Parts: sequence; C-alpha cells; structure tokens
Amino acid sequence: MSIFSNIKKLSNLFSQIDVSDTIEALGKLDRTELYQIMKIIKSKSKPYQAPEIEGDYYQLARLLTKEEREKQLEVREFMNEHVKPIANEYWNKAQFPMHIIPKMAELNIAGLTYEGYNSPMGSYLLEGFITVEMARVDTSISTFFGVQSGLAMGSIYFCGSEEQKQKWLPPMQRLEKIGAFGLTEPNVGSAVAGGLETTCKREGDKWVLNGQKKWIGNATFADLVIIWARNVEDNEVRGFIVEKDTPGFKAEKQEDKMALRTVQNALITLTDCEVSEENRLQNCDSFRDTSKVLKATRAGVAWQAVGCARGAYELALNYSHTRKQFGKPIGSFQLVQDLLVEMLTDLTAIQSMAFHLSKLQDEGRMTDQQASLAKVACSRHTREIVGKAREIFGGNGILLEHDIARFVADAEAIYTYEGTKEVNSLIVGRDITGISAFV
Repeated sequence: MSIFSNIKKLSNLFSQIDVSDTIEALGKLDRTELYQIMKIIKSKSKPYQAPEIEGDYYQLARLLTKEEREKQLEVREFMNEHVKPIANEYWNKAQFPMHIIPKMAELNIAGLTYEGYNSPMGSYLLEGFITVEMARVDTSISTFFGVQSGLAMGSIYFCGSEEQKQKWLPPMQRLEKIGAFGLTEPNVGSAVAGGLETTCKREGDKWVLNGQKKWIGNATFADLVIIWARNVEDNEVRGFIVEKDTPGFKAEKQEDKMALRTVQNALITLTDCEVSEENRLQNCDSFRDTSKVLKATRAGVAWQAVGCARGAYELALNYSHTRKQFGKPIGSFQLVQDLLVEMLTDLTAIQSMAFHLSKLQDEGRMTDQQASLAKVACSRHTREIVGKAREIFGGNGILLEHDIARFVADAEAIYTYEGTKEVNSLIVGRDITGISAFV
C-alpha cells in the first residue's frame, strides 16, 4: 500500500473523530489503562489463530509408558487414515467396511490383555486408550473391535479349555477368524441372569440348541458365535462355540437401526442346532462364569463412552473455531464458551474415572460394582456431552456431513447396551446399601 493511501486513510479517520478531545482523554489515562488500550489494539490487528484441539485436558495419556503411547498414536493414525474418510458413508449405508480388517490386524491389538495365545500382552489401561481412539472417530468400529477382542475372545479365554484356547484364540487375535457374542434374546435383555429362553440339551456327544438371540454384533459375517443357553436338565447356563455353517443356525441382519448402523447386528435363530461336546465351553457351568466375561468388558464400554464424548467435544470445538456469525468465530461468544467448558468438565471427569478404573483392573482390584458405576456415569455424561455438541452446531448438527449427528445417535446405543443405566445403578445401589432392589 502506498504512502498516499495511508495518508488518505488517516485523513478519513481524523474527519470522523475530534483529535484534540481524543488526545486530551488519552492524557488523563494512567499507565495501566494505556497498556490495556494498546493490548486491545494489537489483538484486533492479529489474525485469529485457534489453539490446538485436545480433548485430554488433564494429559492422562502422559502417564502411559513410551511404548503404550506409541501404540495409542498408531491406532489414532489408523483411524484417521482408514476410517474417518469413510465413516459416514458406511454408517449411512448400514454396511461394514470389511476391507479395513486386514489393516486393523496389522495393529496387533486384539486380545491385548490376555496371557499367551499370540497376545501382545498389554495393560487394561492401554486397551482403554485404544478404545477411545477408535470411538472418537467411529463408535461402530470400536464396537466391532470390542465384540471381537473382548466378548468373543474373552468367552473362550475365561471359559474355554486349553485345547479350545489354542485352536481359536491365535487366529482370532490375527483377525483371521471373526467372532460374535450371543447372550441377549428377543424377550430377555436385562434379565439374562434370571433365565435364558434359549435352551440346550445333551444327546450323547452332542448338544441340541433351540431359541433366538437378538442384537448380536458381527454375527452376519462372523466365523463363530458364542451362544449362551440354559441347560434343560439343571437350568444352569452353558456356553457354546457355534460355527457359522452349522446346520440349524441362521443369522439375519437387523435393519433400520438409528444407532451404530455400521455394526452388523443379527437376529439369530437356532432350530435343533447340533453342537459337539468339543465345542462346549468346558469351563462354563453357570451364569457366574458368563459374568467373568461381562465384568472384563464393562470397563471397555465405559471407555467407549469416553471416546464418543471426546469425539463430539473435539468436533464442536473445531466448529467453534471455523464457523462465523456476525463477522467473528462463534467460539468468541460467551454462551458457546460456556457450553464448551461444561462439555470439557464432564469429559475430563469421565476420562479420569475410566482411567482409575483401568488402573484398578490392572492391579486385579476392580469389582463388578465399580465397573457398573463407570458404565452408568460415563454413558450418562456422554449423552449430555453429545447433546451440547449438537447444540453448538445449530441446524448443521442434524446433517451427517458434519459428523456430529452420528455421535448423537451412537451415544444412545452406548447408554443401553452392556447393561442398561437402570440395571447397573441397581447393582451399585445394592452394594452401597446392602439391600437388593431387584424385582
């Protein structure tokens, strides 16, 4: 800009103000007041540069070991490169991106906390951070992985014989064999401990299974499904490894879901389905054994809620940097900042809760009740966080292209599965009062 242009600008400015009055007013200011005015002028002249977006406000990841931190960031890179660009597409189509499974296998993270059987051997804490990295991009992918690594592999690890572990866990760890977990039924959800409708009956060296299972993730393409059934002879629960081509086994995809649409949930029908004694989980004699699996995975669902909440918060924070109204970023508005801080407060609280829960789990001190409390708190606060995030997006929040709508919908599924809020609350309530309120 030429000197003449600058002179013209100054002339226009002076024509709009009384220079002598301005100089007189400035002369009456003390040093502090002059400094504040200069600070305002300088800040107005600088272009806005948004701070780095970071949902881990208390830097909990800093407490991971160097190797754990590297693995966490490796999973983050995988999710950003292979999942984030296609997440909305597959969620909208209600299809699973099968092509990402070999890439996910290269991460070598399935069965992380198990001892032996090709397990890379890691902590529950690292597993929690890995779950967050997945869920903060796509909760459906973290659900797929949780079913495979936690529920399906965990059933064999905690309830299977040594021969069953040797046969199934290594290929499942490499994601060469995909598993599913069949516990919930059309008429039996929260009441599974009280009695399953799916039955099993021994006939010689085989078992005959009859009944239905519902909401079974991965089941439409799984190589094996863990089926839990009630033994008609003693009414105790037994577990079975049912391979996909077993006669009498049928898995039908459940359509028209509003949440976790990428997850392939199935309605399974078992009609005189014959399973060999060899495929019965040899160390499962009652529902107490099934509970060992659920206890180990419930903490993972708490972490999944944290990941979903973190993804929503970071999306909203980024949007507050880029979206402008009245000529400035909406992040400069007081009401928006208040919403963001409310979200961050809840997010930091549930992150810290899940973090300490996994520390207890690594020490072998975590109880069922502690896991239930984390599931209650994390899933409830996640619901609130994603709602506030959508609010920041305004009308754009209901458009899938902005991602946040997917997080709002998926939070509803997290709130309910792996034990509803109400059931987990009663588990904790019984523990702290000594009185069971279950009907």
